[in-house]
Amino acid sequence: MPSSNPHQQPPRDLTRYGWLSVGTAIVVIALKYFAYLITGSVGMLSDAAESVVNLVAAIVAVVVLRIAAKPADKNHNFGHSKAEYFSAWLEGLMIFLAAAFIIYSAVERLITPSEIENVGFGLLISVLASLINGVVAVVLLRAAREHRSHTLKADGIHLLTDVWTSVGVVIGVLLVALTGWLWLDPVIAIVVGTNILIAGFRLVSESTGGLMDVSWPKEENRQLAEIVRRFRTDDVDIHALRSRVAGAQRFAEMHVLVPGNWSVWKGHDLIEDIEAAIREQFADVEVSCHLEPIEDPRAYGDFPAEITLNDAEPATRYRHREPPPIPEA
Repeated sequence: MPSSNPHQQPPRDLTRYGWLSVGTAIVVIALKYFAYLITGSVGMLSDAAESVVNLVAAIVAVVVLRIAAKPADKNHNFGHSKAEYFSAWLEGLMIFLAAAFIIYSAVERLITPSEIENVGFGLLISVLASLINGVVAVVLLRAAREHRSHTLKADGIHLLTDVWTSVGVVIGVLLVALTGWLWLDPVIAIVVGTNILIAGFRLVSESTGGLMDVSWPKEENRQLAEIVRRFRTDDVDIHALRSRVAGAQRFAEMHVLVPGNWSVWKGHDLIEDIEAAIREQFADVEVSCHLEPIEDPRAYGDFPAEITLNDAEPATRYRHREPPPIPEA
């Protein structure tokens, strides 16, 4: 059932980008494996192995993006956007497996060197595959920024890693052809495998942070605080400002303190204005405001994890004042 909240944007279906990644991975795997067959380079074999990981990751991404596009339901009241972190986490694990295969193959070839053949044609194929990966990586990363998709970002970064891997392999094969030092090919492959391990670690770390409700980026938190500060006056205080990210969806919450003799309607109007100002600056954000009487000491709890507003609290003098009398009906 679609959300009844008129301010909440429906989840976007980004699976078309996932299918683009799947098609790209299939083409690139075929090209790189063919380059390995005609050259015998273990570096090119390692490059093809990473592309197999790309294919598996792209298939997982399609499934996850389809799940993330589902609207909120009775069992998932906040939507399904966190599913994207599982995709990136699994991709990181698969990168570790690919790196292990690459390093194993390289060590084996280092122990038993062999000649590299048809260098020119093999390099041409590898460069073509890298160009395809590079173009698709740019498309995915642009879409990731536009839609704030962690899955597309992970897939794009992985493809860029694949591009740099191919660059390393090409350099290795060229050096072997120029120097005749066969050990250079497996050494380059080991360096490539290590680089892939680092990329996998970063993906797993970012995904774990998302699953643990990480706050917005520092700059976005600063902008959020600036918006909120505009509504603080001698009569209005705001604190307990917090934020979190769940895939493409962002959440912000705060406590809004107003004089106890304000009407519910007046307090509600203020909250609507605050939420509208935040949504004008940030898309796909769900804002929650808790309204409290500014004179009540219970309204001033300890919130060690709140986003600082970086200025003095204008309503401090209200903290220990007696609540105003309740107006007679």
